[in-house]
Amino acid sequence: MWLCRPGLPDNPCETDLETTVVSADGTSTTESAVPAKNPPTDCFYVYPTVSGQTTVNANLEIDPEETAIAIQQASRFSQVCQIYAPMYRQFTLASITSGAGDTPAARALAYGDVLSAWEDYLANYNHGRGVVFIAHSQGTFMLTHLITTEIDPDPAMRSRLVSALLIGGNVTVAAGQDVGGDFQNIPACRSADQTGCVVAYSSFDQEPAAGSVFGRVGVGPTANQQANGNLQVLCVNPASSSGGTGALQPYFATAPFPGSLGALLLKLPPIPTPWVAYPGLYTAHCESSGGATWLQVDTTNAAGDQRPVVSQTLGPTWGLHLSDVNLALGNLVDLVRQQAAAFSH
Repeated sequence: MWLCRPGLPDNPCETDLETTVVSADGTSTTESAVPAKNPPTDCFYVYPTVSGQTTVNANLEIDPEETAIAIQQASRFSQVCQIYAPMYRQFTLASITSGAGDTPAARALAYGDVLSAWEDYLANYNHGRGVVFIAHSQGTFMLTHLITTEIDPDPAMRSRLVSALLIGGNVTVAAGQDVGGDFQNIPACRSADQTGCVVAYSSFDQEPAAGSVFGRVGVGPTANQQANGNLQVLCVNPASSSGGTGALQPYFATAPFPGSLGALLLKLPPIPTPWVAYPGLYTAHCESSGGATWLQVDTTNAAGDQRPVVSQTLGPTWGLHLSDVNLALGNLVDLVRQQAAAFSH
C-alpha cells in the first residue's frame, strides 16, 4: 500500500512547491520549484508517528495526517528524486500517550509492512537505481532496522545506497567514530558529495535534559543499548556535514496540519503560497556534553526580526523534535541533490 509512488493520482509527494521567502526585515519574494522529470535517483521515505487512530497499531487507510506529513517532509525532495513512501501499521499517537505503543509486537507489525514495501520496491520499481532513504522519528526506527539487516551487511545493496537521512531517531556509532553502532559498514556523511553514508541528528535549542528521549544512548529509542561509554548518538550537521556551524534553510508547509499534532507545530502568519521559507533565521552545529550528542539550533536574533521561531512544544526531553526535518529541509534537499550527482558520476 503506497502513500507516494510515481504515477499515483493525487500523489502527496508531488505537490505545489511555490514558496514565500520572508527575510529578517519582513520583506518577501516568491520562489518557484517543480518536481524533477525522470531523475536518476529514487527516495524511499518512511513517515514519523502521526496516526490519530485509537488502536495500538494503525491500519493501512490513508488518513489526512499521512497525506499532510508526506507533503510537509517528503514532497520537496521531488526536485531531486522519485519518491516511494509506503503506508505501514505504525504504533499510533494514542498508543504512545497511553504507554501501550512501542512494544515488540507493535514494532514487529509496523516493521513487517516497511520490509514488505521495500521488497516490493526492489522487485518491481528499482531497476538498479540509486536510493536515498529518508525518515523521521518512528520512521527512522523502521529504516534503521531495515538498513541494519538488509543493506549494511550486503555489499551489493550498499552499492545502491546514495545516502540515508535518518533523522530524530538516535542512530548510534562507536564513541568518537563514524561507524560501529547500528551500522558496521555505512559511515556518517562528512562531505556534501560523499555517498553511501548516513545523515542523522536530533535538534535541540539547549542541552538535552537528563532522561531526554533523543540525543542519549540508553533512553528512548536506544533503550535496548547500554549507555556504557562505548556508543554515542550520531550527529551530522545538515547545514555543514564536514563540521562546524552552518546556516539552516527552513521550509514549512503553510496548510494547517490535521489532528492533535497541528496544535503543537509552529504557528505561521497568513501566507499566500503552500510553503514559507525563513532564510538566515537559524544556525546549527553538533554538540556533545553531559553524555548527550545533539544538533544545537540557535536563532540569529537580528534586530526587528518578527518571524516565528520554533520552540520545545513537547517539553525539554523532546527538544525541537517536531521540527527536526523542516528546520533543515532546504539543506537536506540540496545535500541529496549533490549526493545524487556524485553517485551518478
